[in-house]
Amino acid sequence: MKKMILILSKLIAVFAVAIILFLAIVFLVNIVCSKIEQGKIETYGQSVAVDGKTMNVFIQGEGEETVVLLPGYGTAAPALDFKFLVDELSPFYKVVVIEPFGYGLSDLTEKERSTENIVSEIHEALQRLHIERYILMGHSISGLYGLDYVNKYPEEVSAFVGLDSSVPTISEKKIDSSIIRTIKLLKKSGLARLQVKLGDDPYAVLPYDDKTKEQLRILKHKNMYNPSQLNEAEMMYENFKAAENRSFPKNLPVIFFIQENHPVTDRWIPEHKKQIEDSINGKVMTFEGDHYLYRTKAKEIVEGFREFMKEVQ
Repeated sequence: MKKMILILSKLIAVFAVAIILFLAIVFLVNIVCSKIEQGKIETYGQSVAVDGKTMNVFIQGEGEETVVLLPGYGTAAPALDFKFLVDELSPFYKVVVIEPFGYGLSDLTEKERSTENIVSEIHEALQRLHIERYILMGHSISGLYGLDYVNKYPEEVSAFVGLDSSVPTISEKKIDSSIIRTIKLLKKSGLARLQVKLGDDPYAVLPYDDKTKEQLRILKHKNMYNPSQLNEAEMMYENFKAAENRSFPKNLPVIFFIQENHPVTDRWIPEHKKQIEDSINGKVMTFEGDHYLYRTKAKEIVEGFREFMKEVQ
């Protein structure tokens, strides 16, 4: 029995040492890779001074009308991720991609990620660029921010376009502070990088060029679970609740491009239709695809959007 206990103790000790060595290697690899990747980041777009910090904005196209693109939660590099949609829109419009604080090449911020603050910062960026009239196009969570935005600045927004956009009535669950602490530990330890490495690469099967794919991967590691995005996740439940009683202005043209079959809820299409039931010009178009429809259905989205704008003018 004593011999068995001794052997078991040694095995446990070896196992513990192996785990410590593994964690140490993961930690060091993350530090080294982060340092190398920092030097590989290639700048794009232009910097805009917002609230004492720098926000990155990408502009393409010279059309008379302007489309402002807002990303979904956690998008690593919005200007690069939206490439296919921007390329389809830019022959007809001036396209402005906003990278909010904590996204793409924009600075981090310690300011609370409430809808009010996010909307105010986006508006300040557009004011700095002297963009006074535009169509707002938002993916995912930006449907929530966009709803607040069009009510605050109705004289500036000429239409709203939702790209599988969030609906206030289909709320996100509240994220406990203990989960946030765990995520921070995963990021700091390097385990988050390992998680990404072992998971599927969403860009691998898409027709981005190799250079763009590399930049998207680098910026994903850089921005994933950063303090600004974690605070935004923590604020999400409150932001959804605050938007529950908001509706789109009756006279504002609104069109949604959404998934035909949502993997989580069968309320996706009905709730989007409900959002425009009082709109004079409102429409819902569905596609077979995932949440990131703009990556695979950019051409169809732009065709549907342009046709809709012709109908409402």
